[in-house]
Amino acid sequence: MSSTDTALTNRASARRGRPPLGASRAPGGPWFPGVTADPAARVRLVCFPHAGGTPSLFRDWAAHLGDHVQVVPVLLPGRGFRLGERPRRDLRALAADIAAALAGQGLAGGHALFGHSMGALLAYEVACELRDRGAGEPVHLFVSGSRAPHFYGARIGAELTDEALLRMVRDLGGFAGVGGAGEPGGGVLFERRLPVLRADLAACEGYRWRPRRPLRCPMTAFSAAGDPIATPAQVDEWREYTGGSLLRRHLPGGHFYLTGPDRPRLLGEIRAELGRYGGRSRPGRRAGAPRVHTLEPRRSPA
Repeated sequence: MSSTDTALTNRASARRGRPPLGASRAPGGPWFPGVTADPAARVRLVCFPHAGGTPSLFRDWAAHLGDHVQVVPVLLPGRGFRLGERPRRDLRALAADIAAALAGQGLAGGHALFGHSMGALLAYEVACELRDRGAGEPVHLFVSGSRAPHFYGARIGAELTDEALLRMVRDLGGFAGVGGAGEPGGGVLFERRLPVLRADLAACEGYRWRPRRPLRCPMTAFSAAGDPIATPAQVDEWREYTGGSLLRRHLPGGHFYLTGPDRPRLLGEIRAELGRYGGRSRPGRRAGAPRVHTLEPRRSPA
């Protein structure tokens, strides 16, 4: 097939919401492009970005986490070479597809999960999905800049105008350097990200937490001092989602603290925790039955 034919086929696939030609056959498939299971790694860290985010957030994490950790960034539809695919608005269905892809690519088992903001909620759902499929729980779940799942479901900005949405994201410290529609180059970049951002926010707004068994794996929950999206009290409630230990870490900075000067501290905390895992044993081995989840769903104040 010629390069012209390939390009035309890829455009047709994009219109149907499918990955480009060959993406599913490439190493890692469309979800983890270029990634294959590293047999030398003691643990794989699967990383989920924030709403509107891309795998570039985790570009150099491998250099900071040690040779024993394989970093596996997740590429969601609507970004990167999947730009032509429709962004997804059903978070549970998205989690089910990612869990199936992790298992299918041999990346489940001996895995840890990290997610920031929406990515934390997605990481939690993927952890539950893998457990329910019999693929085991993560050795560790890291949630960052995210309220506990039962706080999701309220409006958070999907309905805003383009300029209002840009203002909200910039006030939170995201899309650094992206200008408004009237600034050279800025509007184009933002417009490119806008459909994905709206879809991700809509997925969070449409999410409804449902009672289920808590996980058994240890968890670390990160909050930031200046984050209005996930207050310390809301982050504390992740404690109800695991029968294992919960470490709470409160860092300086705002919602996007992980791209600022406190990023080394975050990576140091993750490296220290992942350094505890010298093998691929199943997590959550402790005496007694798992704790019963008695938390009733609540909403954050309007």
